Amino acid sequence: MRPSGRNPDQLRPITLEIGVSKWAEGSCLARFGDTHVLCTASIDEGVPGWLRNSGKGWVTAEYGMLPRSTDTRTDREASRGKQSGRTLEIQRLIGRSLRAVTDLRGFGERQIRVDCDVVQADGGTRTASITGAYVALYQAFDHMRRLGAISRVPLSEPVAAVSCGLYRGTALLDLDYAEDREAEADANFVMTASGGIVEIQATAETDPFSRAQLDGLMALAADGIAELVRKQREALGVSG
Repeated sequence: MRPSGRNPDQLRPITLEIGVSKWAEGSCLARFGDTHVLCTASIDEGVPGWLRNSGKGWVTAEYGMLPRSTDTRTDREASRGKQSGRTLEIQRLIGRSLRAVTDLRGFGERQIRVDCDVVQADGGTRTASITGAYVALYQAFDHMRRLGAISRVPLSEPVAAVSCGLYRGTALLDLDYAEDREAEADANFVMTASGGIVEIQATAETDPFSRAQLDGLMALAADGIAELVRKQREALGVSG
């Protein structure tokens, strides 16, 4: 029995609430159990200098944890004067994941900035961020479509992410913090609706794990992501 009491292949309760920000062109409050991440998407007219006159747009992301998102207060990174390596790594992962399903020539020379702010953390903040960020990004593009700025939403398919791990020798889906801190191995999977792999981050925390165990974790992740994609489409009111 896992600490959460869930079955090994069971996600935490997942909700993707859209339209939570009055001003952002796209917004989603992603709740993965007790992990809550506010994702907002903002449209900028213009692109970074290195993309000017290319005919391409850009999608980028920023990630941060609020001071009381964990059991003790953490100083804001702005007050420290720089972002941590973990923050930079996660926000780059979010950006890569979104660009993997975005037609960068499909919305002109504009930039979409997606902000992922962790309101409450209980494991899996990066995977909740990616899943919610896609929903916010879709809304921003749909906002542009409704205004007549673009003819279609330039996204090829949904992208979502989930964590998996080996806990006491058993493969588990969607680890919360209590499970993650005791896991013998943990992995984050970013995949598309069609099963395409965007990124896999897998680490042994104790002894090395086998290829067969990795394959088992990936099979769990694929099923979990299929359910997350269903929830993304349900939140956005779109079909496959």
